[in-house]
Amino acid sequence: MARHQVESEVAGSVWKVEVAAGDAVAAGDVLMILESMKMEIPVESPVDGVVEALLVAPEDQVAEEQVLAVVVSG
Repeated sequence: MARHQVESEVAGSVWKVEVAAGDAVAAGDVLMILESMKMEIPVESPVDGVVEALLVAPEDQVAEEQVLAVVVSG
């Protein structure tokens, strides 16, 4: 099994979380939506797999390259 860390591409805040730990996801599925500079930025799963952990919650502030979630594939 491979663990994939999903990182933020921008600094901002978590607006909405679309999945929960244990959910099956496909590559490209939206895991959460960030807000930065009044723009909504979807954070997508890089692979087919299962969400192992969500490391942020709605309204959390996040930094660029911060790990937001872990998805396990294989």
